[in-house]
Amino acid sequence: MQDFPAHLLWERPANVASVGFHLQHLTGVLDRLFTYARGEVLSPNQLAALASEGKPDETSLSAQELVNTFNEQVEKAIAQLRSTDEQTLTEVRGVGRAQLPSTVIGLLTHAAEHTMRHIGQLTVTVRVITV
Repeated sequence: MQDFPAHLLWERPANVASVGFHLQHLTGVLDRLFTYARGEVLSPNQLAALASEGKPDETSLSAQELVNTFNEQVEKAIAQLRSTDEQTLTEVRGVGRAQLPSTVIGLLTHAAEHTMRHIGQLTVTVRVITV
């Protein structure tokens, strides 16, 4: 993402998700899944951020600012991982408005898998639109 051209942030080659969407979504998913892992519900700010993902006219953040926000969220996630008591890993946690059942370890694992998937998609999209 270093020196990524600003005018390409919201490009959707072959109608796939944009680089801007992936950066917003990566940050948001980590935030949301780690919130659920703590046994909390999403705040109004988190719900608003979710609703604005992928909508370029609802953000003024540059690519570098989006990358920085993601990096900050990763640091928060790592801090939460460090402080998570391993005895809580099998505890049930509700996900979303429907409170679908998961566990702490299920949410943490899903956060890692989901993040890696979107990092891969982001990387491919960046390569396709900058070559």
